[in-house]
Amino acid sequence: MNVTKDFFMMLSQNRMLNGAAKRWGLKLGAQSVVAGTTVEEMVQSIRKLNASGISATIDNLGEFVFDKNEALQAKTQILAVIEAIHEHELDAHISLKPTQLGLDVDYDFCLENLREIVSVAHQHSIFVNFDMEDHAHLQPSFDILEELHKDYDNIGTVIQAYFFRAEEDIQKYKNYRLRIVKGAYKEPENLAYQTKEDIDANYIKLIEYHLLNGAFTSIATHDHHVINHVKKFVKEHGISNDKFEFQMLYGFRKDMQLQLTREGYNFCTYVPFGIDWYGYFMRRLAERPQNLNLIVKQTFNKKTNTMIGLGAGAFLLGRMTKKAKR
Repeated sequence: MNVTKDFFMMLSQNRMLNGAAKRWGLKLGAQSVVAGTTVEEMVQSIRKLNASGISATIDNLGEFVFDKNEALQAKTQILAVIEAIHEHELDAHISLKPTQLGLDVDYDFCLENLREIVSVAHQHSIFVNFDMEDHAHLQPSFDILEELHKDYDNIGTVIQAYFFRAEEDIQKYKNYRLRIVKGAYKEPENLAYQTKEDIDANYIKLIEYHLLNGAFTSIATHDHHVINHVKKFVKEHGISNDKFEFQMLYGFRKDMQLQLTREGYNFCTYVPFGIDWYGYFMRRLAERPQNLNLIVKQTFNKKTNTMIGLGAGAFLLGRMTKKAKR
């Protein structure tokens, strides 16, 4: 199946399909990579990870919110997740997107929503990671991070390797706990690297810099070549395992996640949950089309009745939506 980044990015931004996905639930293959739609389902998923020695960062799915009430609902849900982490003593922290909390509604409104979340998390000694989004929201998100860092030390963020500015950003924020990723949005040529080779090279460069000069480093990758490089690099430079962790997405390369944990490395799984799963799911395929092969392979191994492939899933979802309107 010939899948392309542009195709899946287009699907991720389709409002009709996203709305239909919420109604149909996780019936198009997403249940293998999304840890349920409720806090209770998410807690059960994380308990299983913790039992294997794996920690979690939890993403209450949702972004690009343009309505205050929707942003307030997202804040309430995230606060419920924080309380669940505390109540169930989960080895987990929070990942959130500023646009879900109202960055596109009003900057100060978003800032206060985030301040409340970070404050409650701080009371429970829970870390909060600010996920970075597309280029239009990059600087405002950094601005909010800096403002909140004046009062709270339980926050960190993400550096996206495909941006030209990433090297400058990682130096500026080296004293923060950082997750380093390649990047999952479609960005213009004047702002971001476009080829895999250029992105990969910058990704390794950023990882090495932060491992040597920064605070705690979260290395988010499924690429065993990168993982093996990091293993060799930390050994050569005497970097202890408590200075970094590997991260992968929930549902991907489970055997490798467990293997790295058994080898004594810190490992954290990025755990998305909620009804707003469609855009996330499509971007995972846009980011790395090979992920489609992983999903299909895992689906067949489990002998489940999920659909084959997200491209086909999106097509079927569109057809179901049309039928429902008749």
